[in-house]
Amino acid sequence: MARVSSKNQVTLPVAALRAAGLEPGDEVTVRPIGAGEIVVAARRSRVRRHAGIATGVYEPGELDRLRDEWDH
Repeated sequence: MARVSSKNQVTLPVAALRAAGLEPGDEVTVRPIGAGEIVVAARRSRVRRHAGIATGVYEPGELDRLRDEWDH
């Protein structure tokens, strides 16, 4: 449970932060999703968020062969 202060600040419970993988110093975005609801989400780079999603799609060495084709 958290409470909105007179300065419109909210202190989030440590257990919730840890369960979400957030640590002191992390940047977060806060956005409304409906009446009385907001989402607090880690602000991470899009590159990091998508890095590795195509793992296993290409056979070993296949990307190098494709890149070699582009040079010719």
